[in-house]
Amino acid sequence: MHERIEWAKHAPEAYKAMIGLEQALLASGLEHSLLELVRLRASQINGCAYCINLHANDARKAGETEARLQTLSVWRETRYFSARECAALAWLESLTRLPERGAPQPEYAAVLEHFTEKEAVNLTLAIATINAWNRFGVGFAMVPA
Repeated sequence: MHERIEWAKHAPEAYKAMIGLEQALLASGLEHSLLELVRLRASQINGCAYCINLHANDARKAGETEARLQTLSVWRETRYFSARECAALAWLESLTRLPERGAPQPEYAAVLEHFTEKEAVNLTLAIATINAWNRFGVGFAMVPA
């Protein structure tokens, strides 16, 4: 693999802005476990090795089970995830694969069935934020330590 620049070192203001988004998410009231599932699943879709490693470890530290972590990429095929989590994961997959899928009305409606309007906005912020982190991770070839 070719070495690439350390983006945060060369653009600390961009890194600071990303951290600001994370701070907003911490204050959003969304469950930490849900945020980690969102972060991990988006990172799987986007192929960000650094973020997959980071968020799988963070989820474990927060008490996530191995069964749920191991089946997250096939969450529709299991019964490990709540209806709220399934709505979030479906919304996440659509917004992460936006060019192919758009934002289907049934998935949007499912989000509003399980989340308040404020939570839906913060969930969407979480999805946008991890997708941005993934672009930095993949774009600058970050690898787990």
